[in-house]
Amino acid sequence: MKAIGFKKSLPISDENSFIAFETEKPSPTGFDLLIKVAAISINPVDFKIRENAAKDEVLDTPKIIGWDAVGTVEAVGEKSTRFKVGDEVFYAGDITRDGSNAEFQLVDERIVGHKPKNLSIAEAAAIPLTGLTAYESLFDRIRVNPEKDKGKTVLILAGAGGVGSMAIQLAKKVANLTVIATASREASQDWCKELGADFVVNHYHLEDELKKIGHPQVDYILDFVDINSYWDIIVDIIKPQGHILTISDSGESLNMKKLKGKSVSFSWELMFTRSMHNTSDIARQHEILNHLSELLDAGTIKSTLTTTLNGFTINNLKEAHKIQETGKAIGKTVITF
Repeated sequence: MKAIGFKKSLPISDENSFIAFETEKPSPTGFDLLIKVAAISINPVDFKIRENAAKDEVLDTPKIIGWDAVGTVEAVGEKSTRFKVGDEVFYAGDITRDGSNAEFQLVDERIVGHKPKNLSIAEAAAIPLTGLTAYESLFDRIRVNPEKDKGKTVLILAGAGGVGSMAIQLAKKVANLTVIATASREASQDWCKELGADFVVNHYHLEDELKKIGHPQVDYILDFVDINSYWDIIVDIIKPQGHILTISDSGESLNMKKLKGKSVSFSWELMFTRSMHNTSDIARQHEILNHLSELLDAGTIKSTLTTTLNGFTINNLKEAHKIQETGKAIGKTVITF
């Protein structure tokens, strides 16, 4: 099968930042499904791992990355019970295994969902990683109760990004929260409003902007950009007994003592935790993806696809990484095979 990977961490502009190669098509065992990949999408984790996985060495075998895919089940392992050959599926996968930048991929069925029937393969490929991250953030980490917590305020930092775009929709349409998203450019502000944000504020003047809209403090804060840059502000604007969540790498230590006076809760979210550690509730991701599929088919939420590149090629993969590396991408970029 054809795959695209890298042997050394290089700038995306380098001729060898990605290389195409042939490798043996794998066979599924246990809970694994063999998926014939039809489309993939690109996330910040892709370029971060490409930049850091082989900084000081040249790998003997090219590393295959990619953590979003749509495809068709071609074969199943002996423990598989959730899918059959021919089923269309979507998933984000497992960061400890070969990724989706290949014609075929093995993935544990317990972290796979049925593809939304009403979406194209490109629209569906935009969903898994960001959808799982946003969903777990709201309902598994903060544990928002859509009835008990209805109307509470959530501030979403980086609302126009991949995860923020899903979080806005889930927070508004499923969690019943009052949604405040941050965005500075007109295009990103319009995108957030289109997705259902009640308010869009400029992150450069966050405290003043929140006061202007009548919400100087908020119940929940979802950081999808850079927790260190906002920490002092976050401590001020979180309500007593509120909850802060981040997916960003903190870099420097965070002063958690600042949260004690308000009895504020703090959570990390990493979508790969369940698959990395084979947790007892690993199949929760199968359930979440199927729920997202239902929400998408019902039109309750929509795909965040904004850019489609046709063809599984080195050039398209490089272009998709370039878009992510700008830090200004709105929505998701997908490559169809």
